[in-house]
Amino acid sequence: MTLIKSISGIRGTIGGSTGDTLNPLDIVKFTTAYATFIPRKTGKIVVGRDGRISGPMVRDVVCGTLVGMGFDVLDIGYASTPTTELAVRMSGADGGIIITASHNPRQWNALKLLNNEGEFLTAADGARVLEIAEKEDFHYAEVDKLGKVTIDDSFDQRHIQSVLDLRLVDVEAVRKAGFKVCVDSINSVGGIILPRLLDELGVSYKFLNGEVTGDFAHNPEPLEKNLQGIMDEMKTGQYDLGIVVDPDVDRLAFISEDGTMFGEEYTLVSVADYVLSQTAGNTVSNLSSTRALRDVTERHGGKYTAAAVGEVNVTTKMKEVNAVIGGEGNGGVIYPESHYGRDALVGIALFLTSLAKKGCKVSELRKTFPDYQIAKNRIDLTPETDVDAILVKVKEMFAKDSTAQVNDIDGVKIDFPDRWVHLRKSNTEPIIRVYSEAATMEQADELGKQLMQVVYDMQ
Repeated sequence: MTLIKSISGIRGTIGGSTGDTLNPLDIVKFTTAYATFIPRKTGKIVVGRDGRISGPMVRDVVCGTLVGMGFDVLDIGYASTPTTELAVRMSGADGGIIITASHNPRQWNALKLLNNEGEFLTAADGARVLEIAEKEDFHYAEVDKLGKVTIDDSFDQRHIQSVLDLRLVDVEAVRKAGFKVCVDSINSVGGIILPRLLDELGVSYKFLNGEVTGDFAHNPEPLEKNLQGIMDEMKTGQYDLGIVVDPDVDRLAFISEDGTMFGEEYTLVSVADYVLSQTAGNTVSNLSSTRALRDVTERHGGKYTAAAVGEVNVTTKMKEVNAVIGGEGNGGVIYPESHYGRDALVGIALFLTSLAKKGCKVSELRKTFPDYQIAKNRIDLTPETDVDAILVKVKEMFAKDSTAQVNDIDGVKIDFPDRWVHLRKSNTEPIIRVYSEAATMEQADELGKQLMQVVYDMQ
């Protein structure tokens, strides 16, 4: 059983002992701490959830706790993470709670906490919420000051319309292209909102795992090893594009018309290339993302900057450098003209616009970008694992290597002229992520496994 408190929210497995899982008592504690922390102006909090089996239970506890704290709750029901973020801003709420564990398996759920801009809490604000939770010095509302729950299911359409209204989304061009796509929405909320978006764009489609049951048909992380079903369907030759989202629709992966992966890392690269061709400016991604974004940015005359992993770290850096597009290599596209949050709907609309204007196949588009290969490995943690000692050891190994640049703002990343490797403790799972990139998958995997062996030797 696991409970993780990090920059990505309060995340845990359902069931088990208090203090070690995401259970009703701990949900009450952390929701109360958030309600205590958040500045109260309108007295309203938005709550949205993905399709997980545990969603109704968590929602009921969250909404009841907020009402007990004297907040009015705007319950938007099944909703993607970006929809909930936009709902906070559109409704003028004081904040929001998204009930989703994103790409984690079905036994997980989480509370993602938003400020009044519909953006994730900063690391400092998140730490303050945890501090309040640990003290448990709570004060609930008296009977005449309890809040109320209002249900509003209008925000999916408002989200879709905001995407269609974006300056760089050419609805008519996409409609004229007559695309046919296959979508895997992993039995969650993508199966509700994405058909409506595609209908508006005039795109015909077939959905796999489109029913919102929360009983995921496969591991929900949109990586190639989990996507054989849609890749096989694409090989039938009936589609122009395959689209894959995670359970809360903030990560996006494409599959080419021939059934090969476009590459999760190249979701952001391709969208950024289109945006930069129309809007001069800078870009940001996290340290674990492909160098291809840097190359594409510089080709358009902009400047690329790397941020620590975590959406709020990326958005903070984007604001600092005035980036016109940014995100994460895990398929997360952040387009400030929409909002400062990863949004698969925005990514889909911009990608289809680009594809329509270029008039090429998806596999042909992929060949226009610098070609790197990323190996994504992981090491499961035990209670005895000393992650800090491991990272110090890795840093020391390369400190005297003149060909290596060592960055320790988030774990340890070692940059070589032609490759890199990044070790860091996950914000969302009890693992060490080991990402490595090189010209070939064999070279990338070899580099990653060299560093993994260092970890194993220390355990």
